[in-house]
Amino acid sequence: MNTLPDDAVRLSLVIERLVRAFRPLTADDPLSQAAAAVLSRLDTSGPSGVTGLARAERVTQPAMTQLIARLHNEGLVSRAADRHDRRSVVVSLTDAGRTALEHRRARRATRVAQALGELDPDERRAVSLALGAMEHLTHAAHELGDRDE
Repeated sequence: MNTLPDDAVRLSLVIERLVRAFRPLTADDPLSQAAAAVLSRLDTSGPSGVTGLARAERVTQPAMTQLIARLHNEGLVSRAADRHDRRSVVVSLTDAGRTALEHRRARRATRVAQALGELDPDERRAVSLALGAMEHLTHAAHELGDRDE
C-alpha cells in the first residue's frame, strides 16, 4: 500500500519520463553526460577539488580523476595545486569548457523549445509558472542528497 502523496508519486514518474524523453536530445553532443555534469557544476559552483567533485557527482575518486584528466587534455578544465594542500588539485572551468557547455545548453534549449511548441498556450503558461517551483524542488532534492552522505 502506497502511503506517499499522489503528487509525489506522479511527479516522480513525470521526472523519470522527462529524463528519458530529453536524454536523446544531447545524444549526438560531443560532451558526455558525465563531462557536462562536471562542467556545469564547475560553472555554477566554481573551482573544486577532485574529491569534492567525485562526491557531488556520486562517482569514485578514480573515475573522477580519469574524467578530469580527459577534460584537461581537451582543454575544457584546468588543474592547479591547492594553495592549502599541495597534494590536492583544484579543478577550474576554462573558457573553452564554458563555451562547450554553453553550446550544449543552447542545443538542448532549442530542442526543448521545439517540444514546448507542441503544447497549447495554456500548457506552456502552466510550465512557465511551474519553473520557479521546479528550481526550488531541484535545490531541495540536492540538499536532501547531500545529507544522505
